[in-house]
Amino acid sequence: MKIRKRYHIQKKKLKKIKEDLGYFSILIHPESRVEILESDLYDFILIDGRPLIMMIDDIPVPTLKGALEHEIIVNYVVVDMGAVKFVAKGADIMSPGITEADLNIKEGDFVIVVDETHRKPLSVGKSLISGQEMVENKEGKAIKTIHYIGDKIWNLTV
Repeated sequence: MKIRKRYHIQKKKLKKIKEDLGYFSILIHPESRVEILESDLYDFILIDGRPLIMMIDDIPVPTLKGALEHEIIVNYVVVDMGAVKFVAKGADIMSPGITEADLNIKEGDFVIVVDETHRKPLSVGKSLISGQEMVENKEGKAIKTIHYIGDKIWNLTV
């Protein structure tokens, strides 16, 4: 991943990002140093030098490191332990491996995939179906994986 620019964020833009983040706006503390890191992959929001948020199509989405900062109570999908090794390698999430999901998830939402036992984040993806369908369906793809443990984003150091 090539880094193009790094600069401090404008207050107006920061306010918009916090609004768009919703529940995860708690990642940005008032006294934090907030910067934008432009790369060839995505733009990242650095909070005190750590890449906790990524911008995907101008939508702020927490990275896995950002998701690890707080309990995940919205836009989550729980996968069974049999799916963990595949998810950790970047596989898309199939409906049969999903045991639970936030029922408010709509098609196209960004979601955080967690494991069944420890509820630790494994990947970030884009939902292809609703949360209700994820739980009910017994076949087919449910989530397109965007970011997972061990990928370039996970290993990004600034």
